[in-house]
Amino acid sequence: MKNDAVNHPEHYTSHPSGVECIQVTEHMTFNAGNAIKYLWRNGLKDGQPAVQDLRKAAWYIEREIQRIERSA
Repeated sequence: MKNDAVNHPEHYTSHPSGVECIQVTEHMTFNAGNAIKYLWRNGLKDGQPAVQDLRKAAWYIEREIQRIERSA
């Protein structure tokens, strides 16, 4: 797939499976999808430390846990 920084950024399309991140995350809740997005691109986005993406993923996971617990 040709690199398109807006519609198909390389850090979301370079998975060895050939699957683009959005093909997976669009079937999830907002928080879970965002957590997967940050895990998916971990260490791949130029200028972003890998640990930053891991922290962002953890933040969305915690939000999802809180959302589920509130609705229980």
